[in-house]
Amino acid sequence: MIKNFKSWIKSALVRAAKTFAQTFLSMVPMGAAFLGEVNWGLTLSAAALAAVLSLATSVAGLPEVKDEETVEKDE
Repeated sequence: MIKNFKSWIKSALVRAAKTFAQTFLSMVPMGAAFLGEVNWGLTLSAAALAAVLSLATSVAGLPEVKDEETVEKDE
């Protein structure tokens, strides 16, 4: 169980970090192109919100992490 939980935490944090980076990197050129300058506060808060939502979505399950029943059957 603990091993599975550690794997879930690692996978969820990796997904959240990737989501943060994707959101951040997509908002920088949008702000520069449409507004003439980047609103860093808005960009960072939108990326942070995306990361939090990614973590919330991960609670439903991650395909990278086997559930406990599968782990028990494999052993």
